[in-house]
Formats: sequence, structure tokens, C-alpha cells
Amino acid sequence: MIEKEYFNVADIFGENVFNDAVMQERLPKKTYQKLKETIREGKDLDLETADVVAHEMKEWAIEKGATHYTHWFQPLTGVTAEKHDSFITAPRPSGNVLMSFSGKELIKGEPDASSFPSGGLRATFEARGYTTWDCTSPAFVRHDETGAVLCIPTAFCSYKGEALDQKTPLLRSMEAINNQALRLLRLFGNTTSHHVRPSVGVEQEYFIIDREDFLKRKDLMYTGRTLFGAMPPKGQEMDDHYFGTIPARIGALMRDVDKELWKLGVPAKTEHNEVAPGQHELAPIYEEANIAVDHNQLMMETLRRVANRHGLQCLLHEKPFAGVNGSGKHNNWSLVTDDGINMLDPGKTPHENLQFLLVLTCILAAVDDHADLLRESAADVGNDHRLGGAEAPPAIVSVYLGEQLDDVLTQLINTGAATHSISGQKMRTGVSSLPDFMKDATDRNRTSPFAFTGNKFEFRMVGSEDSVGEPNIVLNTIVAEAFSNACDVLEQADNFNVAIHDYIKKLATAHQRIVFNGDGYSEEWVKEAERRGLKNIASMVDAIPALTTEKTIETFEKFHVFNRTELESRSDIEYDTYAKKMNIEAKTMMDMAEKQIIPAVIKYETKLADSINSVKSAVGMVPKTQESLLHKTEDLLNATNEALDQLVQAVLKGMSLSDHKERANYYYEVVSPAMEALRKPVDELEMVVDKELWPMPSYGDMLFEV
Repeated sequence: MIEKEYFNVADIFGENVFNDAVMQERLPKKTYQKLKETIREGKDLDLETADVVAHEMKEWAIEKGATHYTHWFQPLTGVTAEKHDSFITAPRPSGNVLMSFSGKELIKGEPDASSFPSGGLRATFEARGYTTWDCTSPAFVRHDETGAVLCIPTAFCSYKGEALDQKTPLLRSMEAINNQALRLLRLFGNTTSHHVRPSVGVEQEYFIIDREDFLKRKDLMYTGRTLFGAMPPKGQEMDDHYFGTIPARIGALMRDVDKELWKLGVPAKTEHNEVAPGQHELAPIYEEANIAVDHNQLMMETLRRVANRHGLQCLLHEKPFAGVNGSGKHNNWSLVTDDGINMLDPGKTPHENLQFLLVLTCILAAVDDHADLLRESAADVGNDHRLGGAEAPPAIVSVYLGEQLDDVLTQLINTGAATHSISGQKMRTGVSSLPDFMKDATDRNRTSPFAFTGNKFEFRMVGSEDSVGEPNIVLNTIVAEAFSNACDVLEQADNFNVAIHDYIKKLATAHQRIVFNGDGYSEEWVKEAERRGLKNIASMVDAIPALTTEKTIETFEKFHVFNRTELESRSDIEYDTYAKKMNIEAKTMMDMAEKQIIPAVIKYETKLADSINSVKSAVGMVPKTQESLLHKTEDLLNATNEALDQLVQAVLKGMSLSDHKERANYYYEVVSPAMEALRKPVDELEMVVDKELWPMPSYGDMLFEV
């Protein structure tokens, strides 16, 4: 009989978070108020106040079992970073130690800035960098196999103040969108809203396989994806995994993940099987962008750690298995005021809601003007294998609005005024016992990269392993620019009512080309997008240049999110990252082919040849089936050897290139095709060679045996 641990979610939610309730309880009233002013209004926090906060945070953390603290930050590596310091100070003469934690230690840390990606901002000998406390994201105590650690979310910058992380520009972009959104609200007479925050909900997709299988696959261990692998007889074609009954081992994993996330204040909400076998999804409730980005990192870390505890392995790569759906991370984005107004809520009659129509058309303008930059924000080596496939949006950026809003915009463009909105109709199922309900006024479109879904936009391009920091930095900034442009015009208008109608119509007309409600997977759309002048940016290396166009630099510098140097450094980092990841993948393929696959095939050929000779000796004739199989195997082995030689030569040349951009382009144009050429005969060999001799678990083993 299986015994379950029962608990009340309300009792454990946030129990390991130094949240507002804890601060109210433990901090002196004056200290609490000063800290809240810092969080709410961005005021400076004096050292005296920080000392009080640090002391109470330390006492609380020790009560939770913490022995160490760390500044928890997000450098440009794609993962989080931390350095642990214990709370002890120098031993006393009595032999005891004092446990202390100062405001200075809370506010500032000093990791080695030259050892993280900096794109040339930091030379090897320039080691100093700073982490600084982000008090808008609460500290938390993380319990794991290493013990309990107080984690303090921080930003990370160089000695000269350049951003070396995801958090610093994200906070800057949130300030930008707040300032410009408030300007827009004031145009419509709103004087009660004091802050506007981007609200983000991140749907996290992932694969789960048995850890023993994972440890037998060098490609998964080194790169996160299978570099070789033939499809089993069954894949996802029956659609029976999607939303199916959750397997017992996965259910137990999900339960433990939920529990750990809830204790950390992460509002994990929805979980289910995804489309591909072995694939699943976990989605939280919406939060402010800064906290949502932190919580998504915690979610990925928790999935990996808890999976290992269950003898499983969580794969977050965008395309761990060829031939089945890859994994994404849908970034649901909206703008919400401190008094609860969602600026993307169209209301029941959107054609009459001028504020919403202005917000909507500004977003259309932002996405159209900066489509290449938005595409770049989702660019990743792994995502190159996913985007444009049958499970992911195409690499062409477009906006889905649905029938209702598309009709309103068409009215505005054609007549200058919208007079009606399509409304939802009663759903009729034809079954008398089922209750009637009103269906939505518009359908959804899963092929759209940027889709309006009722009161938010869903950016579906983001890869499952990526930080959602960059796409939200871009969204916040480009929409802030569009709001600023609108306010510059409308604030000077003599007749606001006339000006607002004219401006909305102008934007709707100018940016109608970005709106597409059809099938984004179709070849017809690729041709239509080209006719409209929309770019089809297929790869990461083709997307990176968008970071350093004059238009991009002007936009980011205007709102103090990035300066030119920071953008150039990030461009260099991304080229370098692409080349390095591709180099690791190529070398892994070479290693597997030379040390595992080719020896296994030779062993199979020897076994087959011995069998042929045995039959020939016994009956005096060569068995044609076995001989044919031997010839086929030898042909494929020769093709493998030839492709391997080509890949080795390509990698040697690639490694000799020093310029990051040149090397990235070389790996994309030369090494990547060479890798595909090697994979083809190897995958065919897997279908020929005895399973007992094949040196690694198959797709069928990994996808269907958990």
C-alpha cells in the first residue's frame, strides 16, 4: 500500500520566503516603511536600515536551518550563479563563534567579473564586479542536499557599472515601461494609478527520462540533446500522450516539485502531459516580470534537482529528440497597474475602448518596428532546431489578434471609426444534459509567435532552456518606445478626441502587415510574409545582428536599458556562445562515433560474417539475406567513416578561427551540415544493428519506459 504525505498548500506556501508578511512581523515599523518605500518608489536604502533588515533576515534564515547565505544572480551563462558564505565571524577567545550578517554584506557582494561572459567588457586581469541586492524580489531559504542556504536575489554589474546579467536591464526596462505607461494613462484622466508593472506568466515545457538512460548517453550529458537516434515505430502520431493520465513516477515527481516550489513562494498552478511522449508542462500564476523571471529560474533548478532524487532526469533542451515535438516556454505578458487595471483588457465592447485600442495599436507598432529584435530575444542554439517545426511558431514574427479585434481594426482602417465588436455566442453541443455557456468571441492560434489571448499577449517563440529575462527586456522597452511616441503626439494635441482617433487609425494602417490570423505553419504564409516584407530569420546567427543595429541602440539608449557598449558585448557573447555550443556538440558526435558506434558496428559485422561463414561451411552456400545485410552494414559504415572524417576536418578549421562572429557563421554554415551528414548513416545503422550490441539507449527506451 502506498502511503502519501498529506499537507495543506495554504499552510506551506511561502514558508521559506522572507516575504512581506515576515517583514511586517519581524522588522521595526520604521525600518519596514523605509524598505517598502525603496521597493515601491526606488528610493535609496541607507546602511542603518539595511543593517536592521540584514540582522532580522539572518535570524529568520537560521531558524529555517540556514548556515550560509549567497547572492543569487543571473549572469549571461543561461543559468544562475552563487557563492556561499557562512554567517560565522572570527572565533572569540572563549572558542565560540559569533553569527552575524551586516547591511553591507546584504547590499553588496563581489564575485569575479572576469570569469563570467562579458563580451570584452572585462579583461582577464580586471576581476572586480559587484552583485547588489534586488529588494523587489524577496530573499528565500533553499533546502537541498547541500543543506539550507539563504538566497538573496541580486543584480550583477561590472566595476564600471555595465550590466553583466539579465536582471539589471530587466529592472531598467520595467522602469521605462512604468514611466511611459503612466504618461499614457494620464492622457485618459487616470490620476489614481501610481505604478504600472509588466505581469508575466511563464509556461515551462520539459522532458523526463530515466536517469540510468541519461547516464548512458554522452550526447545528453554533454549537450542536453540526442545527436544520434532513430525514431521508434510509434512517436506522437496518435496524440494519446497529450493531456493523458499522468504516469505514476511523473506524478510523484510533480507532487514533490510543487511542494518545493510552493514553499519558495512560486505559484505553480497547472501541470499536464504535453504532446510528445515523455514531455510535460508546468505553469505558474502571473507575477510581476522581475519575480516571474526569478521564479522561472527556480522552477528549472527545482525540476532538475527533484528529478534526480526520483532516479529521473529532466531535459530542458528545446529539442532533445528529433522527430517529436520540442519544448518551448510561452511568455504571457500584460501590463497591470497598482490599483488592478489590466491595460490589455479590451472590455465587452473593445471598439469603444479608446485606451485599449491605443495600447493595442502601440504594441502592433512596437512588434512590427522591432520584429528582428523580438526574434533575437528568443534566439538560442537549441531553438534553431525547434522554431518553424510543426510544434513551434515559425521564425517569422507576426501577431494574432483573433476575429473580434481584427474586425475592429479593419473598421478603423476602412472607415476611420469602429462601430461594433463581434461578441461571443452561446455554445451548443447538441447534448441536452450539458449546461449552456457563452463561448469566447475569438478562437486561439497556436501557430502564431505573438498571439493576443483575451487580456494578454503570448510570446510563444521562447525556448524551454532560456531565461525569460531577455524577451521581457525587449517587450518592455519596445512598447515603452511606442507609448512614448504616442504620448509625444497626443500630449500636444489641441483636440484630444480627434487626435486619438487619428493616431489609432494611423498605427492600425501602418502596421496592419504584422497581423496574421491564419496557419503560420503553411508554405503559403512564408510566401505571403515575404510579400509583406516580413523577415524570416531562421537561425540564431542570423538573428544576432539585430542587437547592434542603430535603431536598436537608439531605442535602448533612449530608455537607459542598454548602452551601445553593453549591446555590442552581448552580441559578441552570443556569437561566442553559439560557436562554443556547436563545437561541443560536434566533438561529442565525433567521440561517440569513434569510441562507441563504429566499434559496435564492427562487432556486429564480425558476428554477421561469422554467421555467414558458419552457414557456408554447413550447407555449402552463402545465405543471401545475411550477405545482403552485411553489404548494407558495410556501406553505411563506410558512409559513417567518410562523414566523420569530413566533420573532423570542419571542426579543426572552425577551432582555428578567432573572431567570434566569423566562427559562429562557420559553425552554422559548415559544421552543422557536417553533423547532419554524420547523423544520417548512424541513425540508419541503429535500425540494422542488433539492439544488444547498440551502445546506447534508443528513443523507444527513453520516451516510453518512464
